[in-house]
Amino acid sequence: MKTVWITGASGGIGNAAARLFAQEGYQVAAGYCRGEERAQALCGELRREGFAAQAFGADLTQSAAVEETLRAIEARFGGVDVLVNNAGIAQQTLLTDVTDAQWRRMFAVNVDSAFYCCRAVIPHMVRQKSGRIINVSSVWGVRGASCEAPYSASKAALIGLTKALAKELGPSGICVNCVAPGVIDTPMNACFDDGTMRQLADETPLCRIGTPEEAARAILFFASPAADFVTGQVLCADGGFMV
Repeated sequence: MKTVWITGASGGIGNAAARLFAQEGYQVAAGYCRGEERAQALCGELRREGFAAQAFGADLTQSAAVEETLRAIEARFGGVDVLVNNAGIAQQTLLTDVTDAQWRRMFAVNVDSAFYCCRAVIPHMVRQKSGRIINVSSVWGVRGASCEAPYSASKAALIGLTKALAKELGPSGICVNCVAPGVIDTPMNACFDDGTMRQLADETPLCRIGTPEEAARAILFFASPAADFVTGQVLCADGGFMV
């Protein structure tokens, strides 16, 4: 049985991804930082349904915590076959108002954690000559967003990491891809008022906001046999927002 490690599993997209991977027969390592109650509730529900799932709490901006978490996952489930780097934060601020600490925190959560997790799982994947790494970026990482320069920059960095690692790890049979969700109905977007959300829906060709499940299905695609010959790609699950 394969194991998936999903960071940020207490959030909307991570939660939905955990459910989908469990239904596909994966052992689910659900990572969280501050959302312990939500992560534990998710895993409890999955276990009651007969799936293998366990929550693992850690601050993934610390490399030692990442290594410790991986050891715990390996002790429970064995090596990680699929890594989903989904942990992330957002902030809407004029660039001139962004503090040094806010900038560093954005990159620590959105980029450093992905780097540490990739570095941790790659040796096992190389040894078994297979594996999938799926980074969760954003459409703002592709086109940028006003008043979200740190967020956009950090999500763009994930795209660069994806493309570089795809080349580096391809000879070892490891596929590295990226999902860039559009506007999704998650707690991260709770900062927007109803008028802003309606405007964003109007700007989307499908004329609505996406669901966490729709973004999660894009993530699952990259882990499926249908994506065996797909690597280094960015899939915008955005309802046509980037068209």
